[in-house]
Amino acid sequence: MQLNQVIAVVNGKKTRTATELGDLYKVVQKPDLFNGMTRTYRPLDDEGETQPSERKLAQLTVSNAVTKLKEIMSDYLNLVYTQDKANCAAVADVVVNNKVIATAVPVTHLLFLEKQLIDLRTFVSHLPTLDPTEKWEYDVNSSLNKSEPTISNRSKKVMKNHVKAPASDKFPAQVDVYTEDVKVGEWTTIKFSGAISTVAKNTMLGRINDLIDAVKTAREKANSLEITQEKIANNIFDFVFNKS
Repeated sequence: MQLNQVIAVVNGKKTRTATELGDLYKVVQKPDLFNGMTRTYRPLDDEGETQPSERKLAQLTVSNAVTKLKEIMSDYLNLVYTQDKANCAAVADVVVNNKVIATAVPVTHLLFLEKQLIDLRTFVSHLPTLDPTEKWEYDVNSSLNKSEPTISNRSKKVMKNHVKAPASDKFPAQVDVYTEDVKVGEWTTIKFSGAISTVAKNTMLGRINDLIDAVKTAREKANSLEITQEKIANNIFDFVFNKS
């Protein structure tokens, strides 16, 4: 028998056991099912009126209920005991591209590790990335990524006029007033960012995926451990229900 065969049946057995124990628990809370009686009538006078006897049989005994309990629980207790004992011995190495990341990792920790790596992948997938339209380089002084400088003009509106007709001795000059944008300076912009490149992000995600695959492989290997059926139920029930 292999550990993965036990794992495959434990959850179903757990559900069935819980259902059957629940039904049995409801039964033992009905005292009338355990009680019986007989009732006979004897007239004081031989010529007196007779009455039919009454009888009610006890439908259950505690002994029957305990026997049923043992039937329901025994397989489940033994299965889980077998699984948990095997889990102590089921170990495997986590290997990625022939590199050993961890040695002799217990199968229970491999399950835990897989869930943590999935959470780690979610975190990394939401890390911000650098704007691909900019050219970036790492700046040692700021410990940030720095873009190349970009130049933009600063302008201001200047009032100007245009003489449409010069003044004469009869008419004043005709002048149009308008505004014109005139360059007065330049802005030099350098952007800084604590984000990472898309390539770096995808590299990390790829490594995490490789690790998750390696953990799954290790778990399958650990779960293929050959095991023997362990039994604990009888010892428990003998201790609890033994009359001595």
